[in-house]
This record gives sequence, C-alpha cells and structure tokens, in this order.
Amino acid sequence: MPLQNFKVLTFDVVGTLIDFEGGMLAYLHSKVPGAAVSDDAFLAAYRVARKSKDVDWYPNDLVRCWHVIAPQLGLPDSAALAEGFRDSVAEWPAFPDSVAALKRLRERFKLVAMTNAQRWALSHFEKTLDMPFDDTVTCDDALCEKPDPQFFAFARGRLSTRGYTRADNLHVAQSQYHDIGVAKRLGLTTCWIERRHGQPGFGGTLEVPELTTPDYHFHTLAQLADAVDANR
Repeated sequence: MPLQNFKVLTFDVVGTLIDFEGGMLAYLHSKVPGAAVSDDAFLAAYRVARKSKDVDWYPNDLVRCWHVIAPQLGLPDSAALAEGFRDSVAEWPAFPDSVAALKRLRERFKLVAMTNAQRWALSHFEKTLDMPFDDTVTCDDALCEKPDPQFFAFARGRLSTRGYTRADNLHVAQSQYHDIGVAKRLGLTTCWIERRHGQPGFGGTLEVPELTTPDYHFHTLAQLADAVDANR
C-alpha cells in the first residue's frame, strides 16, 4: 500500500521521537561527572530494572529505577538524585530530525501519539516536539502500557469515533518490544524507525528474542517523510 494512502499515523513517542537514552545519559553525566560506568552498562542496567514486577507508571518509575541501578553500578543513591532522574524528562531532547519530519508529515496525515508515558510527561514532550499531535493517548488514558493489546484497542476505539478504520492507520515506532511486534500481531500496518541502526544491542529498550519484520522500515523519521514525499 502506498504510504500516502494512509490517513492517520500513530506514534510511539519515547525512543521514536524523543531521545530518552541521550536524555538519561545526559542526566547521569551531569549529576555524577566522572562516573566509572560506561553508557552501555548504564543502559543495560536500566533495561533490566524496567523488567521488574514492581514497575510503576512511566516515567514515575524512573525513581525506582535509579534506586535499583545506583547500588549496582557504584553510583551515589539518594531521593534527590532519583527524583531528579524522573524530572529530567522535561529536558530530554527530540531526535534531530523529529520536529521537521513531523511538520512535513502533518501536511498529509493526522498525527496521534500513543505513549506509555504519563500525561504530565507527555506535556513536556509535546512542547519539545513543537506540539505536532492531533490527538494523544497516554497510559493514564488506557490504564495500561504497551505491549498490552488493550492499549492498542483503546487507541483504535478513539480513532473509530473519528471515522478512521484500521486500514487508514500506520503505526510508527522504534521499539520492537512495545510496539512493532504486538501491532503486527493485531493486524496493524507497521513502520519501524530503527533509531539504533548500526549500534549493537537494544540500549535502553527491552529486548525481543526475534525481530518482527515491519511493513515499512527506515532508520530515521526523516526517511519516512522523504518516502511519503516521493510518493512511494
């Protein structure tokens, strides 16, 4: 199906549009300068911490994650550092191509955020992204997080009230774990933005045993916008 035939693009936000890895590492280096831990080791510890059964809503869960990670990696641990880790989301940057690519895509499609982040955090991300969305769905709305199929069902219901069908929707995301795998199983057309192309491992994103082949695959959001403009 040609890309321009879709009517709605639904987006994962954290990891796809917002560089959460860069944001977390910037906080680490700012608050613990000279820390004897590599970026990869910090992201790996974070990834494991996020698998906990005691997980809280995101990004409030970053407080718990810091308390888990810090002792493991020999980092200072305090309530102030843990709460600052959570609050750092307000400063997390967009990927360099996100804002411009979203503006281009908005000329052709309705843009909808589907994020595991809480509403308070999304308000910061929206400002960073220059307010690109026509609608937003957060974990506060769906009362669950991706990859729970109920999250996708909730979002799909909102789209249906606006007259959009599943065939109208292209789901755009970076995370194989949270988005691409489950969306494909649910019958959505998927577009994988492989932000970690050329880098080993899964970084701060939960890993999957096997990659799901998406319907569309790009390394950046700008490449998706280029493909739309090229009428492919």
